[in-house]
Amino acid sequence: MLVGIPSPVSNVKSTQSIDPSTQMVGYLVDVAQTRSKASFAKVFNYFAPRLRSYALKQMGSDAQAMELVQDTMSNVWQKAHLFNADKGSASTWIFTIARNIRFDMLRKQKNRKEDICADDLWPVLCEQTAAPNEISLEHQMMLDQIEVMFERLPDKQRVVIQSIYIDGKSQQEVADELGIPLGTVKSRTRLALERLRELIKSHD
Repeated sequence: MLVGIPSPVSNVKSTQSIDPSTQMVGYLVDVAQTRSKASFAKVFNYFAPRLRSYALKQMGSDAQAMELVQDTMSNVWQKAHLFNADKGSASTWIFTIARNIRFDMLRKQKNRKEDICADDLWPVLCEQTAAPNEISLEHQMMLDQIEVMFERLPDKQRVVIQSIYIDGKSQQEVADELGIPLGTVKSRTRLALERLRELIKSHD
């Protein structure tokens, strides 16, 4: 062994003795300082399975679990510079991000359900979210009629209805995307539903 240069064997032993949590701190710091994709891959491979397990227990849906993992790790990449090892471990920091994202996901689901199926909205349109085998033939025929009548709505009303009932967005999300007040979105929704009611009555 050359003086001052450790042998390969001693180097392997020292690497193996490092605690994983300590390694994650180092990788996060590297991501923050150099935007190292290799270090981020280490963090991702270590935490992704743990985040997925956590999300499955909390949410019960594999699709939602994977969404939480992706959103969490995306935040880790973007906000690595905010990590402070003096205030907590890498695990604590990352799972705090995951919990916040989980709360956001649950809040959006609740808001979307309230927006779409509120008492002042037409219940028939809520049926569009059901699985095809849960919709009767009579109901399907009505939905097909609604689709035709939908094209007869004014453009601004049609855009709102499309976003809420077909794309599954909340009214607040639609307002943000269109750059209009939430009250305007609700007004256009009600006008569109009233117009659809009139069209169906005249059709009958």
